Amino acid sequence: MPVNGDNRRFLFLQGPHGWFFNRLARMLRASGAECWRIGFNKGDSVFWRDKARYIPFTQPRKTWDGFFRDCVARHQITDLALYGDVRPIHAEAIAIARDIGLTIHVFEEGYLRPYWVTYERDGSNGHSTLMDLSLRDMRKALKKCDLELPDPPAHWGDMRQHIFYGAVYHFCVMALNGRYRSFQPHRDLSVALEFKLYLKRLWLMPLHSLERRIETWRVRNGGFPYHLVLMQLEHDSSFRAHSPFSSQTEFLEKVFEGFAKGAPRHHHLVIKAHPLEDGRAPIRKTIRQLTEAHGLKGRVHFLRGGKLAQLLNHARSAVTVNSTAAQQVLWRGMPLKIFGRAVYDKPEFVSDQPIEAFFAKPKRPDARAYRDYRHFLLETSQVPGGYYSLGGRRQLMRHLVDMMLAKHDPYAALICGEAAHRQQLRMVR
Repeated sequence: MPVNGDNRRFLFLQGPHGWFFNRLARMLRASGAECWRIGFNKGDSVFWRDKARYIPFTQPRKTWDGFFRDCVARHQITDLALYGDVRPIHAEAIAIARDIGLTIHVFEEGYLRPYWVTYERDGSNGHSTLMDLSLRDMRKALKKCDLELPDPPAHWGDMRQHIFYGAVYHFCVMALNGRYRSFQPHRDLSVALEFKLYLKRLWLMPLHSLERRIETWRVRNGGFPYHLVLMQLEHDSSFRAHSPFSSQTEFLEKVFEGFAKGAPRHHHLVIKAHPLEDGRAPIRKTIRQLTEAHGLKGRVHFLRGGKLAQLLNHARSAVTVNSTAAQQVLWRGMPLKIFGRAVYDKPEFVSDQPIEAFFAKPKRPDARAYRDYRHFLLETSQVPGGYYSLGGRRQLMRHLVDMMLAKHDPYAALICGEAAHRQQLRMVR
């Protein structure tokens, strides 16, 4: 029986900045499904063209539970779609949806960035089904899969579009949000400051690019052994919800202390900022203070984003909280130490050493085990394309609707032998 959207009624909450949810809903309607969108601010409204099926939430935050339940009942919703599962309105909606039996579709940035995005059911990151799957489970499911795996491209194909849509979104919320006076952003900063930070990043991109190239050249040609610290955004949902730290400062303090105690004296520490780091966290100031406090002058380097592949080619190891960039570390067979909950936290390839011992003599991962893990992801939750560029969205649309309409989530489909053929899903542009 062909897969179609008859009798499926989707409700979208907040998505990635830009047109992705609008485009996805249009494809779902083409399959026979119906789609509605709850909007929480003017930015949500601008990027949703079907105004007849747009539902503004303009009430106080405390009424959200009842509003959501009423909306689901009134429109006979069968499926809930959202981006990220930990922001308060999403977490509350997921709990209700789970209780009344809705199918929950969760989108996230790719676990195998930059070319893939993540599609799962019920939860992502520390709430993902992957957290409870062992390598043994994955290998058993992969017995019928014998396709060659592609190498990941060493670039983020739609970074400029990502920043541009973020700026447009926050401008709409800042300047045109009169109807949504009760709107509360899920991050600590005001919308006006978020908008200014996006504009600042767009304006300074050429200068930051030059600075990054110079610093990367110094590290690559310095002739010293070095260890990489992969930073995340302090307001990132994965960091906030699945990390033992309340700030990047706490994380850096732990890393610097371990490096000072355990690393050989001729080794260096390279801190790589997240590509979207905008200065809201005092990373540079913290690094200067910790460098001085631990007597590491001349051995610490800070890089403002940039291509990770160039640095990994010469690094000894990497440390992070739970960044998805760690997947590139493991793909190269490098030792990895993490502190938070992550979908790749498997004993076969993530070090359990104390941080001092890790910097002194890091244990290498089981490369074969990681290759099997990566193969499993590419056969299941990792979908090629991107949320922000036109080409990336077109690539996603070729496959996502079929996955969303399928009976099983991507992991269960492969485990029970009902997964779709995935070779075309992994073709690169």
